[in-house]
Amino acid sequence: MPADPIPPGVRARLAGLRLSTRRAVGAQGIGLHASRSRGAGLEFAQYRPYEPGDEPRQIDWKLYARSDRYFIREAERESPVALWVLIDATASMAARWTTARALAACLGELALAGGDRFGWVVIADDGLELAVPAAGVGQRDRLRRELAPARGSGRFPAAARLAPVWEKVGPRDLVVVLSDLFDPDMVGVATRLADAGRDVAAIQLLTVAERDFDFAGGHRFRDPETGEELPGDADALRADYLARFNAARAALAAELAAHGVRMASHTADEPLDAPLRALFA
Repeated sequence: MPADPIPPGVRARLAGLRLSTRRAVGAQGIGLHASRSRGAGLEFAQYRPYEPGDEPRQIDWKLYARSDRYFIREAERESPVALWVLIDATASMAARWTTARALAACLGELALAGGDRFGWVVIADDGLELAVPAAGVGQRDRLRRELAPARGSGRFPAAARLAPVWEKVGPRDLVVVLSDLFDPDMVGVATRLADAGRDVAAIQLLTVAERDFDFAGGHRFRDPETGEELPGDADALRADYLARFNAARAALAAELAAHGVRMASHTADEPLDAPLRALFA
């Protein structure tokens, strides 16, 4: 099993967060949940075998006394809608894959803590890797395994390869996009889902160099997806770059907001849980 990608301090701060959706469900209002899931509720649903990570208080000790095996007593309860984590794995994400993997793990932990289902879609140049939402520590462990390998290569896939996203993400599902959002096609995925009535949030992942342009002297700037290089003097370019970059970020935020997409950002030197607090606190 890969090592836990979530730093201990971040994990401790996650305890105060819960996933929430802006979509109204039935007559219960925004942020209340009408879908049924199995967890530590009131109305008995079923037994299942104990898995590492389950809370001991959920073990049915009377059944253990009869069978000499650990079983978890699950119950029906009100639950949030399913969470989908959409992860950009194209070439420009290579420098930020560790952050994307850790944030995906954080989102999985928030879903796990709330007894909610969660799944993910890794969007890469050769297509998609998709895991439909499920609950439990087994899903958490699968997320860690599947996202552990280094990613970030190639360009955005052809539109036809995205068909499973439109087919699988349900109308009441919560979607969180993890991307640098530099590719208009990735922005298009977020806005198309939002236009179709899904509750969508996007976290833009940035490097310190992108935010601060902390280069000096002559430099060759290379596009990781096209390989195109542009030589230039960093000191002479800095002011113009920062003005253009900040204007582009403002335009991106405005475009997403126009479609109802919530946006937060994370730069590599900032706390990992900061964008999650911006979206869900």
